[in-house]
Amino acid sequence: MYNNNNSTPSSSSSSEAGDARSSVFNPGEPLRQPRTTPPVSDGNSDCRVPPVLANSGHNSSSAADALVKNSKLSAAAPEFVPGCYASFQDDVYSDEAEGCYAESSLAELVKDFVSHLNSSPGSFESEIEYITDTLNSWVTTEEILQELVELIYVQSTSLPNFAYTGARLCNHLSLHIRLTPPDGNFRQLLLKRCRTEYERREEAVRGDRETQKKFHSYVLFLGELYLNLEVKSGKGTPGRANVLLGALKDLLNALFSHPDDPNLICAVKLLKLSGSILDDTWKEKGQSDMSEIIKKIEEILLDAKCSRDVRQMLLKLVELQSSNWGRVLSAAVSSDATPDNDPNYFMNEPTFYTADGTPFTAADPEYSEKYQEILDREDYFPDAYEENGNESSCDDDDEMDPEIEEAFEKFCMESDAKRKK
Repeated sequence: MYNNNNSTPSSSSSSEAGDARSSVFNPGEPLRQPRTTPPVSDGNSDCRVPPVLANSGHNSSSAADALVKNSKLSAAAPEFVPGCYASFQDDVYSDEAEGCYAESSLAELVKDFVSHLNSSPGSFESEIEYITDTLNSWVTTEEILQELVELIYVQSTSLPNFAYTGARLCNHLSLHIRLTPPDGNFRQLLLKRCRTEYERREEAVRGDRETQKKFHSYVLFLGELYLNLEVKSGKGTPGRANVLLGALKDLLNALFSHPDDPNLICAVKLLKLSGSILDDTWKEKGQSDMSEIIKKIEEILLDAKCSRDVRQMLLKLVELQSSNWGRVLSAAVSSDATPDNDPNYFMNEPTFYTADGTPFTAADPEYSEKYQEILDREDYFPDAYEENGNESSCDDDDEMDPEIEEAFEKFCMESDAKRKK
C-alpha cells in the first residue's frame, strides 16, 4: 500500500500485495446516496460514518474487523431494515431525523403529503391524523396559515384526479387546524381564495385553452368542496356550505353563456357530480333553479353549434335529470317486496348456469325450468360414474369439503356438456 507521504512502493511485491488488499477493502469512489437516505451530518446522529472508518490512520483490515465485531446485523433476522430507514409517518419529519435530513419547507411538506394521498387515496383515513398534527406544528402564524391554504388550493385544482381527495383534506383541516386568526380560520380563508377565481368566471370561460382548463379544474373542485365541506350550524349538526350553492349556479350560467365544447363538457361533469344534491337542495328551498338550468341546456341543443359527442352528452344529462338522476324514489319493505313493486328485488340473487354455460337468475322467465334441469342433472351425476354396477366411490353419508364439492360439480357439468356435443 501507499504510505502517508504518497511515496512510491518500496518493492514490486509489496505494491502487488497492497493493490490486492486495497481492491478488497477500500470502497473506492463513494456510491451516490439514494433519495430516501439522509445526507451525512456532523452531529451526533445514528446516520454518521462510524469513527473506525473516518480515521484514515487505521488500515483496511482493522476497519473490516471492527465492522464485523461491532455489527448488530443478524442472519436470523426476519427482515432487513437499513439503519437510516424512515417510514412515512414515524421518521421522515420527526425530531430524531433532524441530524439526517435538512429542514424542509412547508411547500415541500404539503407536496409530499398530497403526492402520497394522490398515489394512495385509500390511506386517507389512516394518515390524516398524522398529517393534521404535523401541519398544526407548522402553522403558528396567520401568514403560514394563508400559505397553507394557497398550497392546498393549488394542488387540488392542478393535480389530475385530486379534486375529491383535496376536498376531503380541506374539510378535515377546516375542522382540525387549531390556529384561528382574526382574519379568518382555514375554512374562511379557503372560501376567500375560491371567491377570487369565482369573480373571474366571465373572463375565464372566454379565455384561451389553458385559461379555460384551469377554470374548469376550479369548477370541479368547487363541486367536490360543496359535497364534502362540513359547516357546523347553530344546532350543532354539520351541513353544507350554502355560500357555494349560489356560486355553483352562477358558474353553470357562465359556462352556458359561452357554449363551446370545453365549457359544455365541464358543465356536464359538474352536474353529473353534484346535480342530484343541487336539485334536492333547491327543491327544499322552493327554488326552480334546476329547471332553469335544464331549459338552458335544451336551448343550447337547439341553437348551439356543439359537436355531436357533446350534444349526446347533453341529451343524456337531460334524460338523467328527468329520471330523478337515476334514483329509485322508494323501495318496498323487504317483507312486502315483489318483482313488480321493487326494482331491486333480484339484485342479490345468485347466478346459475345451464349445461351450455348460459347464465340465468331468478329474474329469468324460464328460471324454474332451468333450475329444475340443474337439479335433475345433479341427481343423475352420481350414477353416471358408477363402475360395473358397483356402488359409487363417493359415500353419501360422508360430507365433502365445500371446495371439493364445488370443483366436482363443475367437472361433472363440463363432462356432461362435452358428452352432449
